[in-house]
Amino acid sequence: MTRYLTPSKIALLCLISIYTEGVVPNSSAIHVLSFLVTCLSPLSRGPNSPAAEKEAQCSVSITDLEDALTAHQSSIPGRSVWDLFLKKIWSIDCCDALEVFFADISAILVKTRDEQIRDRDAGLAPETGCMRLSRCSPLGAFVRRAQLEFTRLQFHDSVNLWKGFVKYRLPTYHVWARKNPSDEQAPVDINLLNLNLDTSDHLAQVAYGNIEGDSEDEQYVSTKDVERLLEFQINELQSLGGRVPDGMKAQLKRIITSGVTVPNLVHYLRFLDAWRAGDYPSSFDNLHRYFDCTMHTRDRSSYQYALLNLAILQADFGCYGEAVSAMQEAVSIARESHDMNCLNFCMSWLYHFGKAFPEQMKDVQNTGMLGNEKEGLAFLKAKAKETEMWSLLSTTYLSEAKLEMQNGESLSCSIENIIRASHLNATKNLVNSVGPQLMLQTALYSRIGNTHLAWLNSEIFRECYANKAPFEDYLKSTFRSCQLLAQQGRYTEASARINQIAPEKLSSLKTSQYWIFFSGILQLRHEIYRDNKVASTHLLSQLQAIHLPDSDLNLLLTILTITLHIRSGHYAEALSTVEEAAQAIHQDNFDIHTQIKLLCLKAHILQKTGHPQRGFSLAMRAASIAHRARLLPALWESICALAGVLLSLREFDAVSQMIESIMPQILESSDCELAAQAYSLLVDANMGIAGVLWSQGRGDSPLKKERVNCALGYLDCAYEQFEKIGDVSGQCEMMAKKATMMHLTGDLVLANDYAAKYLDLKRQGRADVVG
Repeated sequence: MTRYLTPSKIALLCLISIYTEGVVPNSSAIHVLSFLVTCLSPLSRGPNSPAAEKEAQCSVSITDLEDALTAHQSSIPGRSVWDLFLKKIWSIDCCDALEVFFADISAILVKTRDEQIRDRDAGLAPETGCMRLSRCSPLGAFVRRAQLEFTRLQFHDSVNLWKGFVKYRLPTYHVWARKNPSDEQAPVDINLLNLNLDTSDHLAQVAYGNIEGDSEDEQYVSTKDVERLLEFQINELQSLGGRVPDGMKAQLKRIITSGVTVPNLVHYLRFLDAWRAGDYPSSFDNLHRYFDCTMHTRDRSSYQYALLNLAILQADFGCYGEAVSAMQEAVSIARESHDMNCLNFCMSWLYHFGKAFPEQMKDVQNTGMLGNEKEGLAFLKAKAKETEMWSLLSTTYLSEAKLEMQNGESLSCSIENIIRASHLNATKNLVNSVGPQLMLQTALYSRIGNTHLAWLNSEIFRECYANKAPFEDYLKSTFRSCQLLAQQGRYTEASARINQIAPEKLSSLKTSQYWIFFSGILQLRHEIYRDNKVASTHLLSQLQAIHLPDSDLNLLLTILTITLHIRSGHYAEALSTVEEAAQAIHQDNFDIHTQIKLLCLKAHILQKTGHPQRGFSLAMRAASIAHRARLLPALWESICALAGVLLSLREFDAVSQMIESIMPQILESSDCELAAQAYSLLVDANMGIAGVLWSQGRGDSPLKKERVNCALGYLDCAYEQFEKIGDVSGQCEMMAKKATMMHLTGDLVLANDYAAKYLDLKRQGRADVVG
């Protein structure tokens, strides 16, 4: 097939020719010109736009032309633009007529300066009253290139182009013949009509084959169309992730086998697809093939990009040492060649890689290439502004906000950086950067206890930016929203939301692993609450086998592991896991929220093992850090841990006042487990106060009855919260406490009822586990 010309481009030339004849009225001209410009010079677009679909099809079909032109009337009465277009394309009735058409097509262009001088010297008057296209306009440039490319064609290529054009317009033959009955009607070639031959004759079969019967012929596309198609697919894979759809793979294979010269980009597309599929040998091989071909034409100008892609590939497959070495070499070459775009991207990648794998960056840090974290971010901000890399600048602002959040620094500075990134995303139309911004806002609102705003940000991302963001960001945002649903006990909605993701979206190995991990985390949390130790242990072992390069997710799994050990009564293992997690925290990926969580868990373990006083300093330290960093849910959890210590010291009144003062904020956070723990502490505190009054001989005092009634009310509230999240162990504990309280108040009938309900809950829990 040709390098540039295709049957669809001949059809567009015919449409341009009709436009220059002045038969398209002003009411239809804008639509026709818009259609032409869209086909010839497609702009950047979203993946679901109609223009994107046209480019994915490589050419404009005759159906697209019919849909675009039928509804618009021409200046000729009774004829639409579509009718005139049909007459034009059917006026090219043989291969020689196609040659003439291309030879005369330059007549619709404004004459060159030399031609105008020659006409003036010859005494020819300038042409007036006819429309001519500027040679530098989009339409004029297309006409000039089409004519030039046709003159470069070999004879057999021009014949193949004519055959392709015959088959391209063949579906419109009956419509054209019906509206033009006086014209000589030749569906294939006027020469066959002159010789009184039809398409079934031997000569026609030799020249054209079974052109009317073949439905699956070669795809009439040019090398230029294939390059545009590959560029589009590569852009989609790089910006949104995922893999090449099976239908597109089949189409590309059919195009390539039809004889089109294969561009180098096909190797890069295969590299991206194999990389997403987790096929390391194929991706490595295709990456080398692409850059080997590229080096022959661009010398060393692409060498740093080859190293950049190689480093990213190595990192994704766990070869971190090789990835760092390749990226360091890419930085060196980018500096030598003064390629600031590549250099800035490399430095940004090294920064984020160092946050995820700090132990792999010791050699780089010793060289002083990045400096400390704040120096690295300051460098990236300065260089991004210099080179106007707005996407990098937005990402750097978000990284700075995340760093301040993790270190527990100024909350206002974090919000300021997020607003700066948001302003850049809005003013520079950085759609791909909106996802990380909204996810960071979700995390920020969750940390300050504003769960409603966190949920709204997840929903905004889901409803407005899901189709324009990388799928990995959408997957993480979906998991965040599912976590918010799960902590309210809405497991059915969370499961439905995570399972709504289409299977074809999970064709990439990495996204598939993330989806499996997220689904497993949600299920593991539910099974832990159901007290299903067999299923929980099985799920935990499966999740631990998935090694994701995300420290936040690994810490989340560690915390669930500790929770499972505590509920199983394996306190030594739980304490050991806490200590290991605390020692594994590296300064470069330190998160103050994780530190507070581990301190609270350790205090809880000490309380469960009968040494609550040893957890006093831990709870106080956790509360102090959370208060200083404004991590409000963590602060309430720390205060609950502290309240457990104070209960052991018989400071019942202090516990009651402390928990009651924060109870409204706890309920605002929509965390049923935390609310249940707080209510349970209030039950114990009020019963403790009642016990003190009884020991003082004031067993019949109204104050004691009031405290017991308060304890009963809080107990019902705690049971309701445990019931929402399906926490069988918590429900049983509340029933046991209620039966004990009824027994102490002398109501033995209710005590027996609650004891029976406690046994029913136990049996039901065991039955659910077996079922």
